[in-house]
Amino acid sequence: MDPLAQAIGLLGYATDTEGIGGRIKARVSDFRVEEIATTVHLDNRGRFTVAKVTLTNWETNRFCNQLSKKLNIPKNRIFFAGTKDKRAITSQLFVIDAPMNKVAGVELPDVEIEILGRTHQKIGFGNHRGNRFTIVVRGCCDQAGNPLTNDAALDEVKRIMADMASTLGEGHFPNWIGPQRFGSGRPVTPVVGHHVIHGRWEEAVMTYLSMEGKHEEEAARQVRSHIREQGVDASVLDMLPRWMGFERRMIEHLLAHEDDYIGAFGKLPANLQLMTVHAAQSIVFNKALHRRIEAGLPLSVPVVGDIVGRIDEKGQLDVNSCVTVEERTLNRIARNCQLGRLMTTGPLPGSDVRTSSGQPGAIEESVIVDEGLGDVSWFVEDVPRLSSKGTRRGLITSFEEFSVDTVPVAEPSSLGERWEEGPAEGERWHPEGACVRFRFTLSSGSYATTLLREFMQAPLRQL
Repeated sequence: MDPLAQAIGLLGYATDTEGIGGRIKARVSDFRVEEIATTVHLDNRGRFTVAKVTLTNWETNRFCNQLSKKLNIPKNRIFFAGTKDKRAITSQLFVIDAPMNKVAGVELPDVEIEILGRTHQKIGFGNHRGNRFTIVVRGCCDQAGNPLTNDAALDEVKRIMADMASTLGEGHFPNWIGPQRFGSGRPVTPVVGHHVIHGRWEEAVMTYLSMEGKHEEEAARQVRSHIREQGVDASVLDMLPRWMGFERRMIEHLLAHEDDYIGAFGKLPANLQLMTVHAAQSIVFNKALHRRIEAGLPLSVPVVGDIVGRIDEKGQLDVNSCVTVEERTLNRIARNCQLGRLMTTGPLPGSDVRTSSGQPGAIEESVIVDEGLGDVSWFVEDVPRLSSKGTRRGLITSFEEFSVDTVPVAEPSSLGERWEEGPAEGERWHPEGACVRFRFTLSSGSYATTLLREFMQAPLRQL
């Protein structure tokens, strides 16, 4: 059993197939993301600078920190639609409250800034139509670890495509919430979020600082071990690697303001604070989705008790349109789900969201109770902006412009030390296996890693 998948509820697959194994992100250029931005109206008199920014191996929040320092402005004057994968080449729009010449003059390693103009518009989280991906899966192998040929790998991809189409509909896959929502190397965010929802601020901060990550770098493991064993003291600051900037600010605050754990938590970026709560909700969604698959309930068509909602012109769920399926409405709603007008949903729990009824509702309620969230109000009294009303999320989502081909096997020396070491125990890839390149687009809120997971069927650490 994959312990990371178990922790975040990312278990089971849409098809009864073998997958192709393999690894993504063997090198940074193997994972490319281009944001499909919503239209930003340019105006030479606009207050904000609009820039297309291409990042190579940058975490989005860290880039914003560095950009704000270069421009000498607060981070909250930098606006973007979504965080992207770190180990990747990513391209997206930023709207920046600073003069164009200053933004154009920013120089950071592995950062390209293209000035598009000025605007009066801000953009917010989720304010984009989707993302276009080009991703190479290297080292494909069968379940026994034997390398797959190009033809065998492509045949398995086509088999999975056909099986998903027959059970979920053409171009659809389960709308799992991907591992990056939880911290793929250290799934800490849902644990922290659980403490936040219960108002346990010391536990939230100490968990963020000290929770072990099995696949973190050794320097980080030593820091977290020290904090677990000896607590927070000044010596930790000397141990911190440069890239653990969030932890540094939290620790410095605690050293200056003993026991002010709410203040220390506030040193995290605002979107990361909110993401901890979202991660706790997301665990519920993933586990409810998995239990539904285990129970043999369909994902793409409803059963009595399901909550369904309309699909808007952007392919997104219109949450305000959600209704409960009754016996008398089942056939009509099922037909509209098959026509792509409606979709079945699962819970992201909160103060206002309701669960389904019947068998789907029993599944959802059991997960909420098992996660220790059955009696929480979802109102965070100490930091009200972290309170959540909850929402519903589609159980399936779509992918478009899908194509697949193969690329040559690369020189091992070009793929880094980790590749040259070969597969670790429990991993599923082979250095001589086929390299498959996937191209596709996803709407905002869907995860490329969870689509690839359906094809790879490999441990999450290989994503």
